[in-house]
Amino acid sequence: MVTTASTEKLTSRTVLDYLPTSTTHQVIKHSYFTLSYNEEAEQAEWLAYQLKKDYVKNNNFKRPFFIVDPKVKTGSADWRNYKKSGYDKGHLCPAGDMEFEENAYNDTFFTSNISPQDHEFNAGIWNRLEQKVRYWASRYDGVYVVTGGILNKTSKTIGTQKVVVPEYFYKIILDDSNGNYKMIAFLIPNKGSDKPLYTYVVSVDSIEKLTGIDFFPKLDDELESSLEKRTDYKSWIFN
Repeated sequence: MVTTASTEKLTSRTVLDYLPTSTTHQVIKHSYFTLSYNEEAEQAEWLAYQLKKDYVKNNNFKRPFFIVDPKVKTGSADWRNYKKSGYDKGHLCPAGDMEFEENAYNDTFFTSNISPQDHEFNAGIWNRLEQKVRYWASRYDGVYVVTGGILNKTSKTIGTQKVVVPEYFYKIILDDSNGNYKMIAFLIPNKGSDKPLYTYVVSVDSIEKLTGIDFFPKLDDELESSLEKRTDYKSWIFN
């Protein structure tokens, strides 16, 4: 579901104003991203973070091993569930978004930040979308990102902990540059695709219906309604 584009003016807000509701009541806060962990699905139902313009850097950090997230009280899934599963350990918050600081980069290798992704999806259209988000962060002086898999529409699992394999992944991007708000959302099948990214733009409302999550509950109701119902993407530069 790719959402919306709109330009509404409001006073500046902080990242805390853009956190979704948690249907699991297990919200985990790391230094540069926050997530809501779904124990039954053994992954995050959503992960949210701010990608500032000056975060977009390339550093040659050593890639660490994936480890269990010590902040998840119920225990995040072990990486061995993915071994020989046929699925990638797909990042929700890309390591490439956190290359401005080594500790931030390393935090993306907590297993609370991964979900089973088809390799062609992970290395293809999902990677293209991640690169586009970094482009938008640079062009629009930072954006807010909320992302995750659709966890309640599939019964396929991997590993001894039965990690759910989402059939779709979503990514919602909010730009509030100078108090002018616009939003865009994507809903993409967990498989390879050569289609243009805008093909997968949907409304945030449609993702909320699929997930049961209220993504921007602290926004003014009128503004939230206006942003979340749209599927226009023309105010976002795709070149």
